[in-house]
Amino acid sequence: MSGGAYLSIQDLSVSYGNIKAVKNISFDVMEGEIVTLIGANGAGKSSTLRAISGMLPYSGQIMYKGTSLAKIPADKIVGMGIAQVPEGRGIFGSLTVLENLKLATWQRKDKAEVARDYERVFAIFPRLEERKVQLGGTLSGGEQQMLAVGRALMSRGQMVLLDEPSMGLSPVLVREIFRVIKEINASGTTVLLVEQNANMALRTAQRGYVLETGTIVFSGTGDELLHDTRVREAYLGG
Repeated sequence: MSGGAYLSIQDLSVSYGNIKAVKNISFDVMEGEIVTLIGANGAGKSSTLRAISGMLPYSGQIMYKGTSLAKIPADKIVGMGIAQVPEGRGIFGSLTVLENLKLATWQRKDKAEVARDYERVFAIFPRLEERKVQLGGTLSGGEQQMLAVGRALMSRGQMVLLDEPSMGLSPVLVREIFRVIKEINASGTTVLLVEQNANMALRTAQRGYVLETGTIVFSGTGDELLHDTRVREAYLGG
C-alpha cells in the first residue's frame, strides 16, 4: 500500500459536462479509521464517493490497498471489499428485509461466513431481525437506513462508504446510526463518511476534510476541526 494508506486519492477531479464538481483533491484513509468529508450541498462530497465506487468517471488516481481502481467496473470494486451506502438508502422496497440482505451476498461463495454475517447484522440491528419478512418499502426511514448499512456489511465490505446516513432521521435515530458506525468500525471496518451533520461527523471521525465547491479547504483530526473557529462559524453554527 502506498505510504500505508488503505485508500489513497490523488488529484481527483469529477465533472458533469462543463461543471467541475470535484477539483484536484487529494486525501488518504488509513486502515481502521473513520474519516469524514463535510461541507455544504454541492461541495463535491457525494461525487467523490461515487467516483471511488466506480459509478462516475474521473481523472486523477484512486488506489485501494495498493491497486488502482481506474479501469475496474463498479461490481468488481464491491467484490474487492468497498461497499457504498448511497444517499437516499437505495433499498428495494418490493423485497423483504431478508431478500435485500441476501442480494448483497450474490458474489460470495463462503456460505458459512454469510450465515455468520446475518447473525452479525441482526445483532447490530435487532429491529431488522424482527422485521425480516417485512417489505423494505414499509419500513420507517430509520429502519431503511439500518437495512442499507446492513446490506453493505453483508457484501463483506472491508471499507464502507456512507453517504449522508443521518439524512431525514429524528435526533434519536441519528444518535443510533452514529453509535452503529462506531460499532462497525470497532469490529474492523474502515469507514469513509459523507455527512451534513458536521457536529456528529467530527465527533465520530478520527480525521476530517472540509470541502467547498469541489476543493479541500480545511483538514485535521475530528477534534481539531470541531474546535476550529472558521469551521465552527461556517458549518457548526458558531
